[in-house]
Amino acid sequence: MKKNYAFIIFISVLCVFTILSCSDSEDGGYIPVVPVSPVTVDLTAVPYPKLSDYKFFEGQMKNLQPALDVLPYEPVSSLFSDYAHKKRFVWMPKGTRATYDADGKVLQLPTGAVLIKNFYYDNVQNVPQPGTSRIIETRLMIRKADGWIFADYVWNAEQTEAFYDMAGSYTTVTWKDEANITKTVQYRIPSGEQCFVCHKSSRLVNGAVVTESLPIGIKPQNLNFNYNYTDGPQNQLSKWIAQGYLQDNFAFPSTTNTAINYADASKPLELRARSYVDINCAHCHSADRHCDYRPMRYAFSETGVDITNMGVCVNTEDMQGFSPSLGKIVSGREPENSMMFFRINTTDETFRMPLHGRTLIHDEGINLIRDWINSLDSCE
Repeated sequence: MKKNYAFIIFISVLCVFTILSCSDSEDGGYIPVVPVSPVTVDLTAVPYPKLSDYKFFEGQMKNLQPALDVLPYEPVSSLFSDYAHKKRFVWMPKGTRATYDADGKVLQLPTGAVLIKNFYYDNVQNVPQPGTSRIIETRLMIRKADGWIFADYVWNAEQTEAFYDMAGSYTTVTWKDEANITKTVQYRIPSGEQCFVCHKSSRLVNGAVVTESLPIGIKPQNLNFNYNYTDGPQNQLSKWIAQGYLQDNFAFPSTTNTAINYADASKPLELRARSYVDINCAHCHSADRHCDYRPMRYAFSETGVDITNMGVCVNTEDMQGFSPSLGKIVSGREPENSMMFFRINTTDETFRMPLHGRTLIHDEGINLIRDWINSLDSCE
């Protein structure tokens, strides 16, 4: 019996020693367990049928709490989308990172990267629990080896899941804004074709036209400001570098080359107007983009060097269906006689700009552009 006790004690000591040996490094230090992101993006299988299949979020999915290595980001100015709020995230495969081209060009993300953009309203009234938030859709852009693809996921009424749907649809949202004013919108969830209009770029390659899809907001000039991360505020470009998501071999944009928040009334009016048209208009009104044939070039990097790129005192080329008074794209001191102002101040689908993404008039944007036009010299 004593021999059995001795044997048991010997085995127990041996097991403890073995466990400790496996847990220690050669120098006696503890080897920590390296956490692994749960995100799964199989490029041969995406787009998945459900948003939850990607495992971008932890806990209840509607809380949009990012999983490990899912990094939140935010451009300094936001594209107006019928007053919907947005939460954006980026994820990249381990060991890959984006590259820099120029301050005003989108970062070149690696194969396997995903941009995640959630559209939601707060204080919604036409839901079972009035006053709560409602996520409408989550749009993904996934970088495959041969280019970007779109994947839109429409959330269910229970806010427990979002399902792949590229057909496009409408949904009614009634909410109370920050001033407690009740508003209603027939929110338009875009189709794949509508996504492509705003994101496409066409160029000549060896005499043939090559058309591809591109992201819009992830330009260094739009990310060069602090974001309040869970571990504290940090410049977003610095955070991407620290995360291993961006190469560290370029100078950050200068103040002159950095867009600003157009809603910040303390900033110069011209910079606010340039930042507004950059995020709301430049994705179409740039070289090789959907409205390339128009004379305007609304990118922030181009409006600072030539005011005519904003359409100031530039003749309107196509007057069919328009009032003769709209003969200038922007007529200084005359917003009511400016084609730009007319088109952003209407909800008529025949005339409104941008072409997609809004059904309401952006009152704050209208006021900004009106003030800017009134600040200009007359064209005659």
